[in-house]
Amino acid sequence: MPGSTGKTATTGSEQAARKPARRTTGRTAGEADGKTTTKPARKTTGRTAGKTTGKAAPSRSGGTTRRGRTGYAYVYGVVPADVETEPGTLGVDDGEVTLVRHGEIAALVSDIVLDRPLGRPDDLLAHEQLLDATASEVPVLPFRFGAVMTGPKEVVEELLAPHHDEFLAALEELEGRAEYVIKGRYVEPVIIREVLDENPEAERLREEVRGQPEEATWDARIRLGQMIGEAVAAKRDADTQELVDAVAPLCVAVSVREPTHEQDAAYVAVLVDEERQDEFDEALDDLGDRWAGRIGLRLLGPLAPYDFVAAPQPEG
Repeated sequence: MPGSTGKTATTGSEQAARKPARRTTGRTAGEADGKTTTKPARKTTGRTAGKTTGKAAPSRSGGTTRRGRTGYAYVYGVVPADVETEPGTLGVDDGEVTLVRHGEIAALVSDIVLDRPLGRPDDLLAHEQLLDATASEVPVLPFRFGAVMTGPKEVVEELLAPHHDEFLAALEELEGRAEYVIKGRYVEPVIIREVLDENPEAERLREEVRGQPEEATWDARIRLGQMIGEAVAAKRDADTQELVDAVAPLCVAVSVREPTHEQDAAYVAVLVDEERQDEFDEALDDLGDRWAGRIGLRLLGPLAPYDFVAAPQPEG
């Protein structure tokens, strides 16, 4: 099982590297020792496209025309007004990402043509990558995928102006902080052995069904599966609490997520101050060492802070 010992780190959302790649955290996969953290350059956002030739230039005063149809404004989220985008940054449907400013805040937008339904894997990935790359550089209030408005004027009048103070206060709260997700995954043979050693009845059932036809031991197999599932769930609760206890004193906020896999040991989102990043990494390293061979830990981030903000969503 990959990442079964110690701790590995993945930047962003477990996707391929994107430009600009400003920061990695903790340990990189394959490097068991040594930090690879670098500090990001401030006030730049997004991912830089390799080629932009042939793409329509974005408009700041209304829709653009691409493929012969009127475009709309796709909204990713809100950032401070002093942010600048990297030239050639592309978003959903390869639209070039720009900023629509109002007061002390700005919306990250790109032109989009609604000549097909949104929701392809590439659309979701572009949305996620743009916001995660932004979060590695500056505070950002992320919007859910699929937020489209009729144009920059509406972005200002219907989104930024009515919520200016609310958005600004939330951005100030996020300044110097980043979300990370910690995922723990049990090493399957180890956790099963642990359950059987602690539960004689489960061990007895295991021996009863060993080498026997499934149809002849169906009830016993179902009972064994239930017993193992319940035991793993109890261990997950305990291990998740151990993880929270280890990192919570070093975090601004902690949010426990629901497991996504039966072998999940823990799935926790945290909001961390940059000033406490080294302490946080050390605490997670210590836990990874204690859990080595039993639980593999992965640190994902920095990510857009979906777990810790609830920004109003734009209406198209």
